[in-house]
Amino acid sequence: MAQVALEIPVLEKQSLTWLTWEVKSSDLAELEPRSEDGKYVSEAEYWAEYYEHPDFSYEWNNGYLEEMPMTNRVEYSTYHWFVKVLDQYLEVNPIAQTIGLEAGFRLALPNKVSIRKPDLGVVLQSNHILLHDKDRKFNGIFDICIESVSASDRKSIQRDTVVKRGEYGTIGVGEYYILDERGKETAFLLNVGGLFVPMPEVNGVISSTVLPGFQFRKADLYRRPTLIELANDGVYQGFMLPEYQQERQRAEQEYQRAERLAAKLRALGIDPNM
Repeated sequence: MAQVALEIPVLEKQSLTWLTWEVKSSDLAELEPRSEDGKYVSEAEYWAEYYEHPDFSYEWNNGYLEEMPMTNRVEYSTYHWFVKVLDQYLEVNPIAQTIGLEAGFRLALPNKVSIRKPDLGVVLQSNHILLHDKDRKFNGIFDICIESVSASDRKSIQRDTVVKRGEYGTIGVGEYYILDERGKETAFLLNVGGLFVPMPEVNGVISSTVLPGFQFRKADLYRRPTLIELANDGVYQGFMLPEYQQERQRAEQEYQRAERLAAKLRALGIDPNM
């Protein structure tokens, strides 16, 4: 059995000495928090003890805990880019609110109950249940759910692409976005009669029905252009960095005005550069 030496300082006769404790490595392992993925708990117990668990993030599926997977830097960058684009739209069109950071909602489905924590939830101002500033969960049904797929294991991919797709569709989520930095599982889905179908794509551009005017180029999810680049792109100009676009337009107008004046001076035989 492996042993670990822990040196503990103690004061003895006004001098610092050290005591050495021998602790079994198995005892140290017992101190590490362990996942309870797959454990059966009641819904009341889940809300009380697991919804805001200090060490693990759990969803709850009809009685069973489901641990949410970890992300990596590229997966997070893809998700973060998309959320920045969405935030720009909502700044110009404040018709909805968003919430993430493991805030969940309850899905009372025909054959079961589950509690899900989408990576980002969107709630329209027209939703019959509003999202309040101090809410730690949403008491209604999200209008849009966004999930960033973690490729760490097949089980979590299956949960996002199959299980949650069925649950979100049945419960009435309007649109479901699945983001996968590898491009394998990426999907943008529209709810039609309780079933999700792919959102129409025209020349690589996808337009939301839930958020009028919100559109994006699917390929940009992997290229992740800067916001300045997007502000100069016709696909995004309806909502991207409006102050920048206004300043650029003013600069362009000033340039054109100066060019017209220079042309008039040249017509009069005057060098505008003198």
